[in-house]
Amino acid sequence: MKTRAITGFFFVLVMLASVLSGAYAFSIFFIVLSLFSLTEFYGLIGREKARPDRMGGILLGGAIFLAFAAFNLHLVRSFILLLPIPFLAFIYIRELYQKNEQPFYNISLTFLGVIYAVVPFVFFFNLGFLGGDYQYYLPMSFLFMLWANDTGAYLVGMKLGKTKLFERHSPKKTWEGFIGGVLLSIVVGLILHQYYPNLSGWKWCTIAVIISVFGTWGDLTESMLKRSFQVKDSGSLLPGHGGLLDRFDGLLLAAPLVYCFLRWVA
Repeated sequence: MKTRAITGFFFVLVMLASVLSGAYAFSIFFIVLSLFSLTEFYGLIGREKARPDRMGGILLGGAIFLAFAAFNLHLVRSFILLLPIPFLAFIYIRELYQKNEQPFYNISLTFLGVIYAVVPFVFFFNLGFLGGDYQYYLPMSFLFMLWANDTGAYLVGMKLGKTKLFERHSPKKTWEGFIGGVLLSIVVGLILHQYYPNLSGWKWCTIAVIISVFGTWGDLTESMLKRSFQVKDSGSLLPGHGGLLDRFDGLLLAAPLVYCFLRWVA
């Protein structure tokens, strides 16, 4: 428990520092983080004789993230968003020369890794640039509400949890904990509204609900992934917490939905 607490404390500090240190630090940190998460994903599925193209996937994921980063930082014009296309083709061409028995199985897993472990971070990254120039408050607020959901779910579930939420994939999760997480996330959203009133209260509450609901589904999805390969943690990078996918499972489904909501409604 002590190791977990220490790791969690420094994890929060590093995350907040990356968000608050400006656009370039934010970009570099999350590019690196997403590629480490992708490597972790490939390490998991590689246990079952799968042979995803790790190099091709990392190049494609890096190209996607770099393209959006360069565009949002106003370094180049929108044509940079075409950068990933040659890397996408490279994955097909590279598989031609690998002599694998199931080439399209490997190709599909390569793409799945990019979609699952990189694209959600790109959406989260883009939250910082919704207003054009970099503004830290949206990604920071997203993290606060995500952590509030996790904290509320854990505390309420531990004290009052009785009704299993989804026992097949996560035996410890309860409906009581889920509701506690949603409520605490909404409370944090309303507090954030006091500091950032450019978004109305109902929008902050909606963001909180999206993060709680889809963050929980993201957690369950990652649990399903780990159970598929009979492992407890996705990795060992964070002592006491497991891997990066264990820590960001809630973000993976919630970030794209929050971005779409803010893009279309706010």
